[in-house]
Amino acid sequence: MFTGLVEEKGTVVALDDLGDAVRITIRGPVVTSDAGHGDSIAVNGCCLTVIDPTEDTFSADVMRESLDRTSLGDLEAGSLVNLERAMQAGARMGGHIVQGHVDGTATLIDRTPSEHWEVVRFSLPAELARYVVDKGSITVDGTSLTVVEAGDDWFSVSLIPTTLADTVLGTRKPGDRVNLEVDVIAKYVERLLEKGAHS
Repeated sequence: MFTGLVEEKGTVVALDDLGDAVRITIRGPVVTSDAGHGDSIAVNGCCLTVIDPTEDTFSADVMRESLDRTSLGDLEAGSLVNLERAMQAGARMGGHIVQGHVDGTATLIDRTPSEHWEVVRFSLPAELARYVVDKGSITVDGTSLTVVEAGDDWFSVSLIPTTLADTVLGTRKPGDRVNLEVDVIAKYVERLLEKGAHS
């Protein structure tokens, strides 16, 4: 489990093609400071399993399905990524419950700068729209955010200076693809209501 509070921006060092998968190596001294083989680290919101950790890098194998269903397939050497270690039991929950299971991708539509923040609008896949509500939680590239406004096929968020500086969302441009994870509680409620209606 994660919280959507990005710990650092890492850098993709290498991508090794394994045929039906890719081994990605990422430099991130904060998240590797105590990383061990088999630990979980969220990369742009995707939970990956650590292999071959070093003092400041780690590698992870990304299967073809993950490459096809997330924006990890867009990465190249030198790309910046959001990194977060799995939450420790008993730690303070600063964001919201994030599983690291990407529900879909969206495209950045536009950015509207203000004096102290920036409003960013993203496309919203039809199959996820019912889970996104005004003032609800959503994870964009592993970053826990509050939805400002939810339209039928788009949603907007406001990014404060810290988020703009400390996550990759500060450098995303219109047309860039991002990973989305909707609030898991909304999905459980929907499932329970469906089961209740048929019982």
